[in-house]
Amino acid sequence: MSLRVAIVGSGPAGIYTAEALTKQAGGPVEIDVLDRLPTPYGLVRYGVAPDHTSIKSIAGYLRRVLELPAVRFLGGVELGTDVSAGELARCYDAVVYCTGAMVDRRLGVPGEDLPGSVAATDFVNWYCGHPDVPPETFTLDSPDVVVIGVGNVAVDVVRVLARTAEELRATDVPQEVLDRLAKSQVRRIHMIGRRGPEHAKFTLKELRELGDLANCDVTVRPEEAGDGDTAGLSRQARGNVEVLRDWAVRPPAGRPRRLDVRFWLRPVEILGTGRVTGVRLERTRLADGRVTGTGEYETIPAGMVLRSVGYQSVPLPDVPFDPVTSTVPNVAGRVAEGQYVAGWLKRGPTGVIGTNKSDAAETVRTLLADLAARPERPLDRLDDLLAARGVVPVTYDEWLAIEAAEAALAATLGRGEHVKLVGRPAMFAACRPR
Repeated sequence: MSLRVAIVGSGPAGIYTAEALTKQAGGPVEIDVLDRLPTPYGLVRYGVAPDHTSIKSIAGYLRRVLELPAVRFLGGVELGTDVSAGELARCYDAVVYCTGAMVDRRLGVPGEDLPGSVAATDFVNWYCGHPDVPPETFTLDSPDVVVIGVGNVAVDVVRVLARTAEELRATDVPQEVLDRLAKSQVRRIHMIGRRGPEHAKFTLKELRELGDLANCDVTVRPEEAGDGDTAGLSRQARGNVEVLRDWAVRPPAGRPRRLDVRFWLRPVEILGTGRVTGVRLERTRLADGRVTGTGEYETIPAGMVLRSVGYQSVPLPDVPFDPVTSTVPNVAGRVAEGQYVAGWLKRGPTGVIGTNKSDAAETVRTLLADLAARPERPLDRLDDLLAARGVVPVTYDEWLAIEAAEAALAATLGRGEHVKLVGRPAMFAACRPR
């Protein structure tokens, strides 16, 4: 009798879990990969910056897993709406939750919810064509934008704001988004870190890309780049500091846009009444390894603030959740009998995309060891349950039809290999034309 497993979430963690099951099961296995979206690949499709084509190529690897005979993709099936956790438990020997970290952490300062104060994840979803964020969500009509955070996501956001639409034309950015980027009024971008450059979370590769922007000057204040010895820093931190110090003495070239990379500042209030008009910042320092304020303040005028201080997971219906760590409590991936977790939902938003591979393998080892000790039991069929509710999942072949339509659109527009379709109606028109 085949082992039957459901995986909720078709991003890297979910698909790596499916791959690990096919390799470790040692016998017949049926794997259903469910996703609430009609499209697979999660963060690879909707979180990786469009100009990072080498990272987006990971989708080719994930595709090969979804095409394995033991694996079935079921798109457009939402946990808590179309099927419950309890119903999945009755249909499968085990269920693995791999829904990632879908929202930004909050700053916790006054004015954070003003119009114009936006989670970086929403902005990333916008330029990546996520169906939950329509193209009209953003109008880049402010000359000044503040980005809070100095991690790779913040750098991605800055890079997209700094580039011209023509530079992004060869990418898969939706045409409707590209048109709005072409009308951008952004002239000055401020990227703010509450610690020093040696503590920044961006990688050296990502940082250097900012220095290569053809449309944007990058400035760093010498007093914020520091002049201390870098010998005790990690190789990554040392490289970052050296690059930033070089930029601090490099004169601007007069490019149309400007990026000010700032350190030792923390937001204490987002200003405005009906809409964001600026950010009030406090100068910081380290005391006993902790960031503390100095009582010195400055204000940066801005019409948009993008908050990029880390991702966090959200609770799933009827699945245990720890609000302190924003993860599902687990032991080596085990949550409860028949319930498992992998990826960022398991360990928090740490590591790179590839980290999910070893993480998924650990969860699968736990799952298979548990099932080896459990007696077989009769299972319901998810297909019957969904059919009774009128839910028709998007198949893998239908996903390929969406992908083909995006390639055809790119050819029509004279752009790159693919241009993303915007919204579920356009996707369903491509895969279910009748």
